[in-house]
Amino acid sequence: MIRLLGLGAKKKARPQRPRLQLDMSDLIVYAMGDVHGCLDALLALERRIADDAVALPGRKLLVMLGDYVDRGPASAQVLDHLVAPPPPGFHRICLAGNHEVAMLDYLEGRIDLRSWLLMGAGPTLLSYGIDHDRLRQMHGNRRSIDNAVRDAIPAEHVAFLRTLPVLVESQRYVFVHAGIRPGVPMREQDENDLVLIRAPFFDNADRLTRYVVHGHTPVKQAGREGMRVNLDSGAYFSGQLTALRIWRDTGRYLTN
Repeated sequence: MIRLLGLGAKKKARPQRPRLQLDMSDLIVYAMGDVHGCLDALLALERRIADDAVALPGRKLLVMLGDYVDRGPASAQVLDHLVAPPPPGFHRICLAGNHEVAMLDYLEGRIDLRSWLLMGAGPTLLSYGIDHDRLRQMHGNRRSIDNAVRDAIPAEHVAFLRTLPVLVESQRYVFVHAGIRPGVPMREQDENDLVLIRAPFFDNADRLTRYVVHGHTPVKQAGREGMRVNLDSGAYFSGQLTALRIWRDTGRYLTN
């Protein structure tokens, strides 16, 4: 696993990401798991969510749990969709996943291209019209390759990656990409844990005091275990993208 840390004083420091507070009274929340470049699944699930929400009163919010890029075929198009306005009648919050953090770390020089490619960036580059193998044949040095890749990423996509919050919390729910470290106060949660944690979160989930809705770790079927709700149904290999509707403290799962 690549630990997403800065690589030294000469590298641009990674700014701390926002952490949001959410009042869920009179609010219907649809939390969606990892998209990973699967635009068709995202659009289909958004249509299901819109149909589901038609008859429900109150404000509607989409909370995207991160990992919009890499592995699947249409990462650039997914980002195009997410930087555009949300579906009519909805607000939308997009959280950072470890793949967005890695993409920005590469674009800002904190990791090299090889490190990002190991995380599944090849299809992402192709979605921007970049054939990495051809670039290597055309350019004899790493700097030229990096410049070509970075020039191909739209500025609004880079700005989007920079502004993604890392966590949203309410009185009873926490929305985050990977999970939290149980027993640690929310204000002290390490940002790397929020986008990368697995075993310490899973193994100590009995210590959770709020429902934690997350993605990051693919499962055959999204669902709840105690106070932990995993919505990563592996869209890029299963074709299934999952959302959870939370309304009046009751959940309902929807898939594309």
